[in-house]
Amino acid sequence: MFHRRSLLSAAAAAGISILVSPLAAQTKYPERPITLLLPYAAGGGTDAIARVFAEKLAQKIGGSIVVENRPGAGGNIATDAASNAKPDGYTLLIGNQGPMVVNIHMFKNMRSDPEKTLEPIALIADAGLVVVVSPKKYPFKTLKELVDELKKRPGEMTYGSASNASASHLATLMLAHVSGIKARHVPYRGAAPAIGDLIGGHVDFMITTTPSVLGQIEGGTLTALAITSEKRSSVLPNLPTAVEAGVPGYVASAWYGLLGPKGLPADVKQKLETAAVEVLQTPELAAKLKDDGATPSGMKSDAFRAFMAKERATWAEVIKAANLTLSE
Repeated sequence: MFHRRSLLSAAAAAGISILVSPLAAQTKYPERPITLLLPYAAGGGTDAIARVFAEKLAQKIGGSIVVENRPGAGGNIATDAASNAKPDGYTLLIGNQGPMVVNIHMFKNMRSDPEKTLEPIALIADAGLVVVVSPKKYPFKTLKELVDELKKRPGEMTYGSASNASASHLATLMLAHVSGIKARHVPYRGAAPAIGDLIGGHVDFMITTTPSVLGQIEGGTLTALAITSEKRSSVLPNLPTAVEAGVPGYVASAWYGLLGPKGLPADVKQKLETAAVEVLQTPELAAKLKDDGATPSGMKSDAFRAFMAKERATWAEVIKAANLTLSE
């Protein structure tokens, strides 16, 4: 039986060049559980979408994925952890526009620049956000009613968000930018605690992902005023878009992507990209995401990278207009 060393020696003696992959002697990926980091607390829209995606991805690649919530610092804690992880495919990240493209413009002391430290794998989905209030506190039925009240009380009313630079925070900054309102921001460590305080009347309104409040809307504990996407949601078909509801030019959405540390082995990245795109095309997962108010994407790594670069430029203008800087 030839051993690897004998084969190489024989090849060298015969003047034959053999290229040996450094991964050739490794076992098939994945050989142990993969950790998927989430930048927000359990119970929010990111969490709901990530978990259903992780389950199907694990089945596709023939392994197991452990979802780990690491909230805080506007998503920077999870982002830093992924950026500093060994680039072997066993630590991955669900990233959205906050930590991926916005924080670099907002935080004074960023430790990691995702454009330099992370490798895009695939864009999973995007989802419109819902403007909600508690019916116990406000009788509003339309977004225009809320905007009119905010204009009457500039800087007095409060809004909750999943964290600084989360989709909920950014969507409200954009609303303020296009409508001229002013409101005080109350950041939380995830959407779930913010929603709890909204229901309890401790904050006045919130703009958040559809999956995180769909149950409360259907149960009547929250009133939905509008959805921020270009088109109406398939799960809330009677809810008008923000533009239809009287706020022209207001369109915002949350997106979710799969990323890993820079330097992922090419074959590992390719396996993850292919698997992610394939599972997002399955009717079962597509239907589940749509039920949660999200639209499956399946954008591959190169297109995802270009998409994030464009998003970074867009949000730079919004943050500059808001004159907003934060310290972790």
